[in-house]
Amino acid sequence: MHSPHDPYVRVRGAREHNLKGVDVDVPRDVLAVFTGVSGSGKSSLAFGTIYAEAQRRYFESVAPYARRLIHQVGAPAVGEISGLPPAVSLQQRRSAPTSRSSVGTVTNLSNSLRMLFSRAGTYPPGAERLDSDAFSPNTAAGACPGCHGLGRVHGTTEELLVPDPSLSVREGAVAAWPGAWQGKNLRDILDTLGYDVDRPWRDLPAEQREWILFTDEQPVVTVHPVRDADRIQRPYQGTYMSARRYVLKTFADTRSATLRAKAERFLTSAPCPDCGGSRLRPEALAVTFAGRTIAELAALPLTDLAGLLEGETETARVLTGDLRTRIEPVTELGLGYLSMDRATPTLSAGELQRLRLATQLRSGLFGVVYVLDEPSAGLHPADTEALIAVLDRLKAAGNSVFVVEHHLEVVRGADWLVDVGPGAGEHGGRVLYSGPVAELAGVEGSATAAYLFDESPGPAREVRRPRGRLTVGPVTRHNLRGVTAEFPLGVFTAVTGVSGSGKSTLVGELAERPGDVERLVRVDQKPIGRTPRSNLATYTGLFDVVRKVFAGTPEARARGYGVGRFSFNVAGGRCETCQGEGFVSVELLFLPSTYAPCPDCGGARYNPRTLEVTYRGRSIAEVLDLTVESAAAFFADTPGAVRALGALLDVGLGYLRLGQPATELSGGEAQRIKLASELQRGRRGHTLYLLDEPTTGLHPADVEVLTDQLHGLVDAGHTVVVVEHDMTVVAGADWVIDMGPGGGDRGGLIVAAGPPERVARARDSATAPFLARVMP
Repeated sequence: MHSPHDPYVRVRGAREHNLKGVDVDVPRDVLAVFTGVSGSGKSSLAFGTIYAEAQRRYFESVAPYARRLIHQVGAPAVGEISGLPPAVSLQQRRSAPTSRSSVGTVTNLSNSLRMLFSRAGTYPPGAERLDSDAFSPNTAAGACPGCHGLGRVHGTTEELLVPDPSLSVREGAVAAWPGAWQGKNLRDILDTLGYDVDRPWRDLPAEQREWILFTDEQPVVTVHPVRDADRIQRPYQGTYMSARRYVLKTFADTRSATLRAKAERFLTSAPCPDCGGSRLRPEALAVTFAGRTIAELAALPLTDLAGLLEGETETARVLTGDLRTRIEPVTELGLGYLSMDRATPTLSAGELQRLRLATQLRSGLFGVVYVLDEPSAGLHPADTEALIAVLDRLKAAGNSVFVVEHHLEVVRGADWLVDVGPGAGEHGGRVLYSGPVAELAGVEGSATAAYLFDESPGPAREVRRPRGRLTVGPVTRHNLRGVTAEFPLGVFTAVTGVSGSGKSTLVGELAERPGDVERLVRVDQKPIGRTPRSNLATYTGLFDVVRKVFAGTPEARARGYGVGRFSFNVAGGRCETCQGEGFVSVELLFLPSTYAPCPDCGGARYNPRTLEVTYRGRSIAEVLDLTVESAAAFFADTPGAVRALGALLDVGLGYLRLGQPATELSGGEAQRIKLASELQRGRRGHTLYLLDEPTTGLHPADVEVLTDQLHGLVDAGHTVVVVEHDMTVVAGADWVIDMGPGGGDRGGLIVAAGPPERVARARDSATAPFLARVMP
C-alpha cells in the first residue's frame, strides 16, 4: 500500500490500444515528456490511460445528474493507477468552428474588456451605464440589429447572378439557381407565371429581370410540366423563390460546405452599414476608453492593446491591471500579434492550444496534472524557448506537467522522460525508459536517443536547379501588403517564419493561382472523414479492392454474394443491430448515453452469414483489424492492394489498422493518408504539391521517412512547397522563402529568399540563427 503522499504517479498493467501491460512510475511536480515514434503508444499512455483515469475518478465524485452534462471518456484498460492527482487536458482537437468564437472569447479576455468599458468607460453626457452584456456582439443586448452581430451583410447583383445575359432562362441564364429538378421547377414556375423563358436574358424588360432576381414575393402556382414521352408528370403546386432569396437562404442555412461555397460565389460581402463592421449597437459604440471604442481596442494586436491600458480611477486601475496580466502569457507564447476579435476558425490548431495554455496560466490551479498534446506544434524555434518557460511556470505553481512531444528542444528541457516504443503499432506499446533525460543515451533500441544526443548536421544535399519560376503577387491579404514571391519549379521549397508572419496566406495564394502547372495537389491536415464509418481503407479506395477479393472467393460465389455484401454501410451483409457501426448507444436513466460493443456482432460490424466467408482463413472483419504492415504481407499478390498499402508504408503509417475510424486519427496522420493516396495514383504531368507543416506530430525518425518521399516527388519531376518549422527539413530544401520579421502587423514581408545557406546568413531573419545550427 502506497502512502497518501506518494511522490509518484504509478501505472500498473496499462493495456489501452497497443500498450502491452505497461508498468511505469512518473514523478509528480515535474515536467515529464512522453516520446516515441508516431503510433508507439505514448498518447495511449498519457491521454488514453493517465488522463482518462483521472477524469473517470473525478466523474465518480460528481452527482449522477451533473454527469449527464459532461462528455465522458470510458474507463481505460489498466490494472491500477495510484498517486494520481486531478487532471486537465489540453489537446489539439478543434471544436466546431463558428464565426462568433474569437481569440477574446477563448481566452476570456473579452469578458475583462467588456467589464472595463461597463465600469470605467467614458459615457456620453446623460447616457446611462450599460451592463457588460451590452458590449458583446453575441448577446441580444449588444448585437447590432442590422447584421445580428456578425459585422457583415451579404447582398448580390445582377452581374453575379446572371454571368451570361445572352442565354435564356431555360438555357440556364440564372446561374445562381440550383441544378437538376429544383432549377427546372423554378423555370417551369416562371413559365406558368407568364414570363418568356426562351428569350435571351438581355432582351427581357428591366422590371421583369428585377422581379425574377430580387423579389421577396413567393407566389404559389399550379405547374403543368411539359410531358416527356417516357414518363407521366402530374401537375403540382410550385412556390417561386427569387435568385437572391435562394442564394441568401442557402448561404445561411445549408450544412453542406459545397453548397455554401457555391452560394458564396454569387454574393457580395460588405461591412454592415449600421455598425460599420463593429458588430455592436450604437449605444455601446458611444462609450470609449483611452479615446477608443471597444471595437477599436478589440481590433488591435494584443501587444499594442497592453501598451494602451492605463487606468485613472481606482476601478480602472484594477480592471486594466487584470487585463494586462491576462494578456502577458499570450504574448509570452509568441501570440501577441493576434487581435481579440480574430475569429477562431482562422487560427491553426497549435495557436488555439497555446491560447488555452495561456488561459490556464491565469487559472491559479495547483496540485493538478496538466496533460498536453504537442504544445510546440506550429511553433517557430524562436518561440519554443518561451513555451518551455511557460511550462516551467505551470510546474513552479505546484502542478505536474505531462507533455506528449517530438520537439527535441522541449524534450531536452524536461526533468523526466518516458520513452515508448521501440516501433509503432504492434511493434511498440512498451516503455523502453523512464527516468532523467541524460540517461536515455544508454538505452538500446530507442529511436529518440539516436536523435536527441546526435547533434551533428545531416548530410549535404546537392541543390537542384529550377526549370522555371512561378510568380505570385502582388498579394494584399491578411497581413501581406503587396508582397510578390517567386517559387522555383521542379525543386523543393520551404516557406519559413514565426507564427503569424504570413506563410500560410502566401502559400494559399499560390493554390489559387498555380500558373502553368498541370495539376495542383493541396495536402492539408483536415480530417479524412467526420464519422467512424469513414476509415483508412474507405478513404484510400483499398476497401473496394478487399471487397472484390472476398466477393471472388468460391464460398461467396456459391452463395451469390456480390461486392455490396461485404460493405458495412449498406443493408445485406452488415449487422442490422448496430447498422454496421460495431457499437450501440446504451440509454441510461439520469445518465448520459454510453457506447458499448454491439451485443450481436461483438464489434465485428457484419452478420454471422457474412463472417462465414473467409479469404486465406480470415473473415472480412479480421482483415479490417489488420495493420497496414500485416495487410501488405497478407495481400502481397493482389496488385490493387499492394499499391495502396505500399504508399501508406512509404509515409510511415504501417502501424494503423485498415478499419481504424477517421475520428481516431490525428491531423498529421490524416495529412499523410492524403499524401499516400496521392502517391499511389499514376503521376501524370507536372504536379505542384502544397503541404502545410507536414512534419507536425512526427518523431524525427518519421520526419526522415516523410521527407524522403517528398524529395522523391521532386526527383520524379514535380514541384513541392512546404510551410515548415522543422529546421532539418528546411536545411534539406533547395530554396527557402523566409517571412517576417515578426508576426501579425510586424510580419507579412519576405525577409530572405534563396538556397538554405544564404538564408542562414540573413541579418533580419528570426529563422537564420536556428537554420545555421543544422546546416551541413
